[in-house]
Amino acid sequence: MKPIYHKITNYEAKGPFKKVLLLYSGGLDTSTMIKWIQEKYGAELYTLTLDIGQADENFDEIKSKALKLGVKKAIVLNAQKEFAEFYIAKAIKANADYEGGYHLFCPLGRALISKKAVEVAKKEKISVIAHGATGKGNDQVRFDTYITTLDSSIKILAPVREWSLTRNEQIAYAKKHNIPLKDHSKLYSYDQNLWGISAEGGDIEDIKAVPDLKKILIKNELPEKAFSKPSIITIEFEEGLPIKLNGHELDLVNMIKAITNLGAVHSVGTLYFTEDRIIGLKIRGIYEQPAAEIIIKAHKELEKVVSTKEELEFKKLVDNKWADLCYSAKWYEPLMADLNRFIDNHNKKVSGKVKCMIFKGQVHVISIDSKYSLLNSALSSFDSNGFNQQASASFIEHYSLQQKTAYKLANNKL
Repeated sequence: MKPIYHKITNYEAKGPFKKVLLLYSGGLDTSTMIKWIQEKYGAELYTLTLDIGQADENFDEIKSKALKLGVKKAIVLNAQKEFAEFYIAKAIKANADYEGGYHLFCPLGRALISKKAVEVAKKEKISVIAHGATGKGNDQVRFDTYITTLDSSIKILAPVREWSLTRNEQIAYAKKHNIPLKDHSKLYSYDQNLWGISAEGGDIEDIKAVPDLKKILIKNELPEKAFSKPSIITIEFEEGLPIKLNGHELDLVNMIKAITNLGAVHSVGTLYFTEDRIIGLKIRGIYEQPAAEIIIKAHKELEKVVSTKEELEFKKLVDNKWADLCYSAKWYEPLMADLNRFIDNHNKKVSGKVKCMIFKGQVHVISIDSKYSLLNSALSSFDSNGFNQQASASFIEHYSLQQKTAYKLANNKL
C-alpha cells in the first residue's frame, strides 16, 4: 500500500484553484503532470519553458506538445543572456565549486527559472506554480524556497511528491492518456543548460558499479577518444569575466558556447561526482562541464597572480561559502549579497590574458599576462640581483623564533 501524501505546510496548494503555471520541460514527468493536474484539480494549465542553453532541445516542439495536451497557453522564453550575465558571471568571479568539482550549473539555473516563473505568474494572474521536482532532490527545496521568497502569496504544487507513481506506472499513465513519450526507456535522468550537463540514475546510483560513459555522455568525448594533440587557447579577462577568446571579442553566452565546444573534444570537465544533497541524501552523478572547468581554472590562476597571499586565503573562504549558499537554495540570503559585493570589488583587478593548454581531460594554465601581476621577475629570477638576499638570514632568525622555542619546551631543552 502506497503512503498517502499529506500537505502540512502553508505554502502548498490545497485547492480549489482556477489556474496553474507548470514549469514545463516537455519530458515524461511534466507532460504527465498536465493531465494529472487537469484530472485531480480541474484547473486551467499554463506552461513555462525557459531556454537557458539546453543545446539539444527543440523549443517549438515543446510548445506544440504542451498545447496538444490541452494547456491554455504555452510560454517559451529565451533567457540565455540573463542567465549568463546575472548568474554565471557571478559564479565565474566566485570560482564556483561545490565539494570539489561541481560548478553549480543546476542551482544557478533553478534560481533564474524561479524568478521568471514568479514574473509570469504575476503577469497572467496565476496564484499556483507547479514543478516536477521529486521529494528526494534539491530542486524541490530551490523552487519552493525561491518562489515563495519572491512572492509569499503564490502556492506550490509538486505532483511528483504527491502521486507516488513508479517510473513504469508513469509510463502506463502516459500511454493511457495518449501522452507522447520520448526516450522513456533511458536509464538516466538528465539536466542541462549553458554551464553544464548532469546525468543520474541507472548504474550511476550504485557506488560499487562503474558507470558506462559510452551510454551516458551527451556533449563530451570519451576520455580515451579525446583529441590526441593538445589545443592552446587564450582567454582575456576584464574585471573577472572573459571578454575575448583567441583575440576575438565575444559576449558571455557565445564565449561559453565556444569554450564548451573546444573543451568537449578533449573531454574536459567529465566528472564522476558524489555530493551531499540539501535534503540529507548522498548521491552520485556524472557531470559534463567543459566551459566551466576551463574558465574557472583560468580565472583562478589569474586571480592568484594579481592577489596577495592574505587576499587569496580570505577569497577561498568567501568562495566556499558562496558555493554552499548557491547550492543550498540561499540565493536571496542577505549574506549572499554581501559576499557578491566583496567578490565584485576583488575582481576589479582580475584582468589579463590567460593561455591554457587543454589535453586529455586536463586544463593547464601555461602563461599569464596582466598589468596587475604581483609576480616580479626582476626580483624573483635566479639571474637578477634586485632582491636583497643579505636580509634573508635576519628574517629567518625572527621568523623561526616561535617554532624553535616551542620545540625546545616540548623536548625539555630550555
